[in-house]
Amino acid sequence: MMQTVIMGIVTILFTLIAIFTVDKFGRKPLLIIGSIGMAIGAFAVAGCDGLNVKGIIPVLSVIVYAAFFMMSWGPICWVLISEIFPNTIRGKAVAIAVAFQWVFNYIISSTFPALYDFSPVFSYSLYGSICIIATFFVWFFVPETKGKTLEDMTSFWKKRK
Repeated sequence: MMQTVIMGIVTILFTLIAIFTVDKFGRKPLLIIGSIGMAIGAFAVAGCDGLNVKGIIPVLSVIVYAAFFMMSWGPICWVLISEIFPNTIRGKAVAIAVAFQWVFNYIISSTFPALYDFSPVFSYSLYGSICIIATFFVWFFVPETKGKTLEDMTSFWKKRK
C-alpha cells in the first residue's frame, strides 16, 4: 500500500515538474535528461536483480525510472507531437504518431512478461538500452519546438528536404 502511495506522489510531483519546466528548459533537454534517468533506473533494476539485491534499492530504482519518465516522456511527448509537424500534415501525422505510441505500448505490455520470465536482467537491460538509444535519437534528430510557431516548424521541415 505504501509503495502505491509513494508512486502516486512521485507521478504527480514529477509531472508537475515537467509542466512548470517545459517552457523554461525546452522539450529536447527534458527528453534527453529523462532518457538518461530512465536508463539509470532500468539498469539499476537489472543490476539489483542480477546481484540478487532485495529491499529498498530495487524499489528506489523503479521510482527513479518512473520519476524521470513522468518529468519527460510521459507528458512531453504529447506536447512535442502537437508542435513538431507542419500544418499541411499535422492532423494525419499526429494521428499516426498517436497510433504508433499505442501500438508500442501494446507491444511492450504484451512482451514484458515473457521477457521477464526469460531473464529479468535482460528485460530491464533491454529497456535501459532503448533509453540510451532514445537519448541519441532526440539529440540528433528531434528539433526543439520551444518558442517556435507552427510556421517556424513548417519552414524547418521545408529546409530539411
